[in-house]
Amino acid sequence: MSNSKAEQLKYDDLIETALGKIASLLKNDFGVSARAIGLLLLQEDHQVEKLVKERESSNYESIREIVSQTNSSYSQPLSYIIALRRQQEAKRILSSVVTMKEKSRKAFAERLSRAMMNPITGVPILLLVLYVGLYLFVGVFGAQTMVGFFENTLFGQWLNPRATDFFTGLIPNKIVQDLLVGEYGIITLGLTYAFALILPIVGTFFIAFSVIEDSGYLPRLAMLIDRVFKKIGLSGRAVIPMVLGFGCDTMATIVTRTQETKRERVITTLLLALAIPCSAQLGVIFAILSGNGQALFIWAIVVALVLMLIGYLASKILPGKPASFYMEVPPLRVPKFSNVMVKTYSRLQWYFVEVLPIFVLASILLWAGNLTGVFDRIISGIEPLVRFIGLPPETASVFLYGFFRRDFGAAGLYDMQSSGALTGIPLVVSAVTLTLFVPCIAQFSVMLKERGAKTALAIAGFIFPFAFFVGYILNLLLTKVGASL
Repeated sequence: MSNSKAEQLKYDDLIETALGKIASLLKNDFGVSARAIGLLLLQEDHQVEKLVKERESSNYESIREIVSQTNSSYSQPLSYIIALRRQQEAKRILSSVVTMKEKSRKAFAERLSRAMMNPITGVPILLLVLYVGLYLFVGVFGAQTMVGFFENTLFGQWLNPRATDFFTGLIPNKIVQDLLVGEYGIITLGLTYAFALILPIVGTFFIAFSVIEDSGYLPRLAMLIDRVFKKIGLSGRAVIPMVLGFGCDTMATIVTRTQETKRERVITTLLLALAIPCSAQLGVIFAILSGNGQALFIWAIVVALVLMLIGYLASKILPGKPASFYMEVPPLRVPKFSNVMVKTYSRLQWYFVEVLPIFVLASILLWAGNLTGVFDRIISGIEPLVRFIGLPPETASVFLYGFFRRDFGAAGLYDMQSSGALTGIPLVVSAVTLTLFVPCIAQFSVMLKERGAKTALAIAGFIFPFAFFVGYILNLLLTKVGASL
């Protein structure tokens, strides 16, 4: 084996000069070469910046000045310039040791990959994925066929009547009976919502998302929508937490850690809390609006416009650099059944461990609130707001459910629609307002942890009145034009 020293990767003259100057100012041992530290500083690695500031306090400002001057000499971030140079070198090394036979025609997978990232062909492909994956599989099969069987047959005809008879005969105390099988009972409300309404929707969404994820489509989607996301202060990388938000906004808020800047993380968190419905909420909304294509179209357009408008305004108000974006695009592949099942199983396991207790807790809190009268007083406080946007007073309880969990509130909306208490314009207005409503307890707690109390409270404080404002405007417009839904 050769003992010769590996050839050092060279960058352009400006970067090499900056690296030499930084190396001459570093007096302490960092466990790696001064050149490596210099490269990390040029790429604005915050941990290394903090470490250098602590150990090189006398020279730190001079080092920062070198980094700043070098950055200002380029129109693109140095992290991108350095990564691009490394990629070029990797390709050079690869080409020197690997001989690839040129194909006269591009393989089908390559042509499909390019089509997915081309705006002309990529948008129709995206719409097809959304229609088949979300609307047909999750919205129709999951939210209608499966929910219909679980709610009406399994729980409605078999489990709940037997549970009610059993506990009514076993427990003479009416208060305890109501805790288990009453209007807000753990079994008849909490477990029924969790298993009969939400589980089929979440399960079908997790399957659809796992297929999309395992195929390699997500990075191509990121490349496709990068230009659009730039308008709202984000990069294509934000597609990952955004798409995850359609599964669970709480989990997606944690994933915003992968974004480069604080500005991007705040904007993404705001949009997740405001305009990205979780899988269960989305599925229920599909279920109640799918019978009316016009109503579903209005809901989708309003939510999309709100997302773009608030994202655009936030990108103008919040300070910080515009987002940069580059991503390695893996090859397309046919999803493996075992991979899809493992991913779906792990996410369903998370659902049972994390979400099911919240449904039980919500039932207990609603039962206690109803028993003490606190529940009625809160609903009385919300009723003027729902009347203000043209909804029946009974809708107030749906928004109270939504505070515990968005999907819990959507399930209440489903009950009202099924009973005929909510139709036409009020149904569309309530669906839009509930989608934009304040983040649920779980998401809000993660926002507190990830963004801090000040930012989390500011986001929630903005969303609450804004959701009802949009509901009011939508109701006013639909009523004025005499929309028949």
